[in-house]
Amino acid sequence: MKRILVLAISLAALAGCGQSAERKPPEVKLYAMECGRIHVTDADAFADDGSFAGQAHDLVDPCYLIRHPDGDLLWDSGLPDLLNEQVDGVTQGPFQLSMPTKLAAQLAQLDLAPGDIDYISFSHSHFDHLGNAALFVSATWLVDPDERAHMFRPEARADAQFASYSALENFRQRAIEGEGDFDVFGDGSVIIVQTPGHTPGHAILRVNLTHAGPVLLTGDLWHLTESRARRTVPRFNTDRAQTLASMDKVEALARATGALVIRQHVPQDFAGLPKFPEALN
Repeated sequence: MKRILVLAISLAALAGCGQSAERKPPEVKLYAMECGRIHVTDADAFADDGSFAGQAHDLVDPCYLIRHPDGDLLWDSGLPDLLNEQVDGVTQGPFQLSMPTKLAAQLAQLDLAPGDIDYISFSHSHFDHLGNAALFVSATWLVDPDERAHMFRPEARADAQFASYSALENFRQRAIEGEGDFDVFGDGSVIIVQTPGHTPGHAILRVNLTHAGPVLLTGDLWHLTESRARRTVPRFNTDRAQTLASMDKVEALARATGALVIRQHVPQDFAGLPKFPEALN
């Protein structure tokens, strides 16, 4: 009887260990890559109340690689690598654009090629966030149908920037349906959160890291250092009311989770992350 009792306790302990192993969060790593620089000579477009008129600002244009045991996700693809060949960059209106290091070259530092990336998704469809989209033809594109429709509407097809991402139309795609969160790997570690307003399908990425905790990559919800505190809405946003509602949603999420909020274009926020090829985990 004693031997049976010991055996039963041992089996129960083994079962408990198995359950603990199942509950253990996956080891996820977040890499921040510099995928361009933007000098703005007049930031007036970034606030519809005129509060940034005449101001010059320097912005960073990052890409983020999230490495998960079940696959690699690239969040935003920055300015096009071809820009790297322009020694002095290029100027488009108030924007002076440069690309110090190619995205493909940065991936190579991790022994990765664009064809190794499993998933690609974009906070939204502006030129500085999907400039290298065509490199990732082997990836599955995670996309909100509203954003996809916005990207391929007739006016967008007529724009000079269309060529930089037109290949996406034929990518393997997985639609983000509805207005709820999209759990990329099904375990709560990497979640796309719908935050429309800047564009119809603008989104942010929530990454839950084992050691660093939750991180929110907020796309273009806030462009400048002052934008978050002032709740400024850019003149070129598609819906002002949606923008403000999305800001409220993200602020509530940040309070509830204690997340690190990364304003993607703000140099100070980018500099606070580990310098590539080091990772946050």
